[in-house]
Amino acid sequence: MNENIPYNPLDKKNLGVSVAEALLARKAVPLGEVGRFKGAGIYAIYYSGDFPPYHGIAQRNRDGKLSAPIYVGKAVPPGARKGGFGLGGDPGHALAGRLKEHADSIRAADNIKIEDFHCRYLVVEDIWIPLGESLLIAKLTPMWNTLIDGYGNHDPGKGRYSQLRSRWDVLHPGRAWALKCRERSETAERIQAEVTEHLRSAPIPKSDVAAILEVSKGED
Repeated sequence: MNENIPYNPLDKKNLGVSVAEALLARKAVPLGEVGRFKGAGIYAIYYSGDFPPYHGIAQRNRDGKLSAPIYVGKAVPPGARKGGFGLGGDPGHALAGRLKEHADSIRAADNIKIEDFHCRYLVVEDIWIPLGESLLIAKLTPMWNTLIDGYGNHDPGKGRYSQLRSRWDVLHPGRAWALKCRERSETAERIQAEVTEHLRSAPIPKSDVAAILEVSKGED
């Protein structure tokens, strides 16, 4: 970081760091036990189970460490998708509802267990939600945001099942609606091999907090 450049707390990068730091400072809770609460915001999900391809991630999240999220996401107020960000609308239970959807997806999968997942979540003013999420994904590159897409997908509905089944649903089969989607050429074994190679060649950041703090030091 150039010491001669004045620090601007309202710089977009610094605002994103502030939101991300606040999330990572939150106490982690079991994903399957998140209750109902009001608000929208951001969250990080951590895996610590024994699914072999995720060994490198899981060992970073055991014994209470929880330093390598497997997925980062956001839940915006209902009107946000229509241009309503920052207008003070009622967020409803957007964040709690999104976390419940994620828990249900894991419960439906046949090779991972909800007991092996924890999450951190933060209720955020809606205008800052995309900024915090984008920074966390860019710096932490969670596996389910980057290499294995589809965890956050919804049932496309009748008449739209011609779309390809996601890589997440190939690797973690079980969601009934995903089984109706068109089968893709990639096998679960091939995707597992990609995960293993990815974790070998692209090490996970030493610490989620340290990775975010690098941004504030100008190490982009």
